Amino acid sequence: MPETSAVQQSEARYRGLLEAAPDAMVVVNQLGEIVLLNVQAEKQFGYSRDELVGQPVTNIIPEGFAERIIADGTRTAAEALEQQIGTGIELNALRKDGTEFPIEIMLSPLESADGILVTAAIRDITRRRESDARYRGLLEAAPDAMVVVNQLGEIVLLNVQAEKQFGYSRDELVGQPVTNIIPEGFAERIIADGTRTAAEALEQQIGTGIELNALRKDGTEFPIEIMLSPLESADGILVTAAIRDITVRRESEARYRGLLEAAPDAMVVVDQAGEIVLLNVQAEKQFGYSRDELVGQAVTNIIPVGFAERIIADGTRTAAEALAQQIGTGIELNALRKDGTEFPIEIMLSPLESADGILVTAAIRDITVRRESEARYRGLLEAAPDAMVVVDQRGEIVLLNVQAEKQFGYRRDELVGQRVTNIIPVGFAERIIADGTRTAAEALAQQIGTGIELNALRKDGTEFPIEIMLSPLESADGILVTAAIRDITVRRESEARYRGLLEAAPDAMVVVDQSGEIVLLNVQAEKQFGYSRDELVGQPVKNIIPEGFEERLIADALRSTEDALAQQIGMGIELYGRRKDGSGFPIELMLSPLASGGGVLVTAAIRDITVRHAADEALRVAHRKSESILNSLNDGLAVFDKNWVYTYVNEQGAKIIGMRVDELMGQNCWDLFPQLEGSKFFENYHRAVDTGKSIHFEDFFPEPFNQWLECHCHPSSEGLSVYFRDVTQAKKTDINLVKKVEELKRSNEELEQFAYIASHDLQEPLRMVASYTQLLSRKYKGKLDSDADEFIAFAVDGATRMQALIKDLLEYSRVGTKGKEFTAISSEDALRQALRNLRGAIEDSETVITHDPLPMVSADEIQLVQLFQNLVGNAIKYQQGKAPQINIAAFKNRSRRWEFSVGDNGLGIEPQYFERIFGMFQRLHKREEFAGTGIGLAICKKIVERHGGSISVQSTLGEGSTFHFDLTAVEGSAA
Repeated sequence: MPETSAVQQSEARYRGLLEAAPDAMVVVNQLGEIVLLNVQAEKQFGYSRDELVGQPVTNIIPEGFAERIIADGTRTAAEALEQQIGTGIELNALRKDGTEFPIEIMLSPLESADGILVTAAIRDITRRRESDARYRGLLEAAPDAMVVVNQLGEIVLLNVQAEKQFGYSRDELVGQPVTNIIPEGFAERIIADGTRTAAEALEQQIGTGIELNALRKDGTEFPIEIMLSPLESADGILVTAAIRDITVRRESEARYRGLLEAAPDAMVVVDQAGEIVLLNVQAEKQFGYSRDELVGQAVTNIIPVGFAERIIADGTRTAAEALAQQIGTGIELNALRKDGTEFPIEIMLSPLESADGILVTAAIRDITVRRESEARYRGLLEAAPDAMVVVDQRGEIVLLNVQAEKQFGYRRDELVGQRVTNIIPVGFAERIIADGTRTAAEALAQQIGTGIELNALRKDGTEFPIEIMLSPLESADGILVTAAIRDITVRRESEARYRGLLEAAPDAMVVVDQSGEIVLLNVQAEKQFGYSRDELVGQPVKNIIPEGFEERLIADALRSTEDALAQQIGMGIELYGRRKDGSGFPIELMLSPLASGGGVLVTAAIRDITVRHAADEALRVAHRKSESILNSLNDGLAVFDKNWVYTYVNEQGAKIIGMRVDELMGQNCWDLFPQLEGSKFFENYHRAVDTGKSIHFEDFFPEPFNQWLECHCHPSSEGLSVYFRDVTQAKKTDINLVKKVEELKRSNEELEQFAYIASHDLQEPLRMVASYTQLLSRKYKGKLDSDADEFIAFAVDGATRMQALIKDLLEYSRVGTKGKEFTAISSEDALRQALRNLRGAIEDSETVITHDPLPMVSADEIQLVQLFQNLVGNAIKYQQGKAPQINIAAFKNRSRRWEFSVGDNGLGIEPQYFERIFGMFQRLHKREEFAGTGIGLAICKKIVERHGGSISVQSTLGEGSTFHFDLTAVEGSAA
């Protein structure tokens, strides 16, 4: 009975909330029948409560509502997609008297004992529709062609001017792609696809004039300028394009050159490289050059200093010159005529867009014209629609216009020479005078060209709000500041109207500044949080939203990465709110920026989402889906709690272990597999949990499984998750590979030993053969016939070459078998020893050898001498009738090893032989041309590889070669 009473109390509270709602509220069951409604619904539809309860909702909302509840054949894909709970949907409703009216409904689910109900908040939007009609009227009144386009790039609205400009009737354009009238450059700014280049993306600046080509119905093209602005609608963001025909402007650009010639001043157009691309007759006269003598030349030929530096940012541009580069400001410089004479000029720079980039047009005037220029400036000042005041560096007024006299109520002679603080007491002068009264905040606020909101003072003592725009003006007396001053009383009144809109919002609305303090809220916020307005204004927003909101405004140590990522203005963020009574409730807030005189504020629309959090069924569905995904993995997954009990095992994991999932779940791992205690599995699982760090390892899973497992252990506050896979086959492959490598190593060692023994044992009999053939040659040369002499010579040559070959083979085999231990040696000493060994060849060939200071290295000294000797010897040998020049150098590479180079000016090597020359018995020349066995570079390669390095060659045929090899550095040594 107490339970029943609680339910009844809950229902009573719900009915009370329903009755208190400002909108019509209707609750509908899954059959589409009305089960509950409030007084507002009775008023809105003209029925009594009894006439509607139990009736189909289609009696009052004929189409579009019931289809969102009942999923049957009448529900299209579009309607299904449109069913977004919590989103406003526009439909037509029917009153009891049969009259129709437009509505917007907001749907939200409601769990009940009878299943899910749907609560609909229904609002009459007749006035909004009338507002839309007024928008169309404004569109028609616009002087430019106006086209409204949706996100698909289709035209949804246009005005009469657009019909006239493009030659189509309205019906021919509505619903058609905007590319029919603007083929390129517009649709790409709305639709982000493969046709949108980076340049076009960057060019998409809403509110900026963009020049494109348009197409009329008759097929003729014409140039246009479009201004884009976003427009929120029920169908999403639309883009309004104001389109202006700029044919006349283009023609005026053609006339620009004519105007240039007609200009009374010398006019020079310069590109970004500082070269003259265009000039007029006055420039020819002023500087004494013909046009052909100047076009393409550096502008410094006529203006040596001060102009080019303003275009070209390089080392010659000082900070002062950089600051002085203010386009549109008169700059005084010295110019140079063809005859070498100098004369003072004032130049006015202005940017000029062209197909070749930004050019700079310089109007160059003799300094005597300055007075006329100042007179013209006063005329422009008088013609300005705003109050204009010119102030010097002392903060004194030097010039003002008629509008300023009217706005402040003073005559001109009453203000000139007076301090600007007389009319703008605070905030202006501080931006000009840098002294002790200027705070850091004021210094930062000094942004020339930015609107600044201040308070001004009239002669009669009344204050009024103003916005000032500051711009610098160079003069003979220094930099002046021109202030355009606008009365913003009307704007301030507009801000007051914004407060009215805030109060009319159906959600709780809170406006927060950058310091996280509440500056404004509406009645709904007072109701939702239980505070009065006075209790919240000026207080930290965390009083009502303890976490997650303020961190999105204040970037400090409390702001986590997640908070930073979550700060997406315009997106719903789920947090918890706190009422005055201390109770918490879930909320969704939508943030949007709001520019104000005090900086950017953030407006938060806050909605209570308690009902939404009741949808636990969706979470259960998601859980089942995630379990299905885990079971589809090829890897095993086991999850243990802190007591080593299995809390989850996927099907693949159970299969690898060789048991069923239900046999593992709830069991202690070490009780199931006692043989694992003390194993790598036991140690690593515990280490991962103890250290809180992930661990990856492989180990053999013993009897009865006899398999290798690769494991990834990931600890958490709940226990340990282990991903594992069977790698037994891969392990067997690795073991076989290690065995093969060992066998190959042993075979290579045996071959080296054999080569050493064979070459060593062959030396003695070969020495005897060589000795007797040489004896025969000496004793019988010339005593037998010529054939015999030739045969003996062949035998002597063959024995000699065989001796050299066996000697080189013996050296090659000794590199691996007879090498000494590595010690710290001087590579320079090793080179000197190699050069002593080659002294005869060096002197005979008149070789010039140079070398840099060479470092200490860890090496076998004898082998290092042999390495240098072979490389230098080859450099001496392979020459083409000129004195060899050889250089040896060394430097430390990125691996902190010494890289040596031996370069020469010899024959050079073709690229296809760069690898081949390091092989055994590889020769690139005939034996008759150059002696040798073809083993020397193979010995070099083996020596370098024994020292843990590599050897390579770089060469150009006919110019020489450079051999590179690297050796281990000795710690603390330098070249």
